[in-house]
Amino acid sequence: VKFVGNLSYIALLAFVIIAALNQLGIQTTSFIAILGAAGLAIGLALQGSLQNLASGVMLIVFRPFKDGDFVEAGGTMGVVEEIGIFTTKMRTGDNKEVIVPNGQIFGGIITNYSKRDTRRVDMVFGIGYGDDIRKAKGVIEGIISADERILKDPAPLIAVGELADSSVNLVFRPWVKTADYWAVRFDLTEKIKTSLDEAGISIP
Repeated sequence: VKFVGNLSYIALLAFVIIAALNQLGIQTTSFIAILGAAGLAIGLALQGSLQNLASGVMLIVFRPFKDGDFVEAGGTMGVVEEIGIFTTKMRTGDNKEVIVPNGQIFGGIITNYSKRDTRRVDMVFGIGYGDDIRKAKGVIEGIISADERILKDPAPLIAVGELADSSVNLVFRPWVKTADYWAVRFDLTEKIKTSLDEAGISIP
């Protein structure tokens, strides 16, 4: 808002000065042409900055993300802390501050991991060809029923995804709340491994 106010003030001030000079009988045509040429030269010199400015305005207008969202944009993954006119400030997972030019963000792919309320956890577990597939799926189903963080709707998917060279790969795709994504993923990886070991099912 402050930026738009300052820009409007400068534009109106220039307009009033030129109009006043014109009323006094001073020829302003050449003056306007000089200003136009100077503006063009400055615009070419500051092309990168103007691109960041335009991208910053677009980010503010279309709001692909907001402060506090976890995003991947401009070659950086982290939590958005501040969206400025020229740059966006982000905090990485290891608590580093990264300042990314807005042109780099708006000109590329933006992935917002916080936008939706739920996310799907995609996991693959390989079991031996001599192991019982139904038994392995039953072990995973038992883990699902015991974990309240896994949503019932949409229903989790457990299926044979691939017959690989040395393993039968089971695809496991439960849905969770976005805030629980990493905690559930880490917990399930450990629980499924230990539960399959206890059931005598090998992991090649």
